[in-house]
Amino acid sequence: MAFFQSGTKRFGWSLKKAFQIILILWIIHLIQVVLGTSFYQFGGLYPREIYGLKGILLSPLLHGDFMHLISNSAPLFVLTTIILFFYTSVAYRSIFLIYILTGLAVWLFGRPVFHIGASGVVYGMVAFVFWNGIFLRNIKSIALSLIVAVLYSGMFYGVLPNEEGISWESHLLGALVGIMVSYMVKRRLKKEYIESQPVIYDTDEPSKPFFNSDVFDKKRNDPWT
Repeated sequence: MAFFQSGTKRFGWSLKKAFQIILILWIIHLIQVVLGTSFYQFGGLYPREIYGLKGILLSPLLHGDFMHLISNSAPLFVLTTIILFFYTSVAYRSIFLIYILTGLAVWLFGRPVFHIGASGVVYGMVAFVFWNGIFLRNIKSIALSLIVAVLYSGMFYGVLPNEEGISWESHLLGALVGIMVSYMVKRRLKKEYIESQPVIYDTDEPSKPFFNSDVFDKKRNDPWT
């Protein structure tokens, strides 16, 4: 009962944190709409330019329109909740690394245009959860990996340069960063999984039969007893 209550509390906490992140994105976008402006030139990521460095921190918070924001909000909410709930001990570090390293990679290797939106972070989270199943190979991680594969398999095409105006570099580099971060934390997660398993004590004492063997010996010698 205590375990169930603890899990329910942690799940509620995970939902709350994920909702707060999405709320920040929506507030920023609504401010842009109300002011009739866009912050992409102020906070957008522009590769290999000093003024574009601030976009590593700010660009995932900015979106071009409501459709762009909506398309990122749902998967970001689901994936943040999954990571916070199932990988609590490494969640903050993993999300932070995916966020920062994806932006840094785009700044280093992206096309010389403004890049905005949280899609690179989303791709990093998808890759992180999926590859945890491959690296850890326990039931929980494999199940989560399969769920993510089913829900977001269509995102594979987003890493290809097949649509104008889409930062496919953010998608591709975010996915690669997600794999790297998954590899970085796998030892910690494996250790936690092993430590959470029940301990089976092994002794040198021979196992005792359920029934006393004298009962069967007596039965063979005197079948009428």
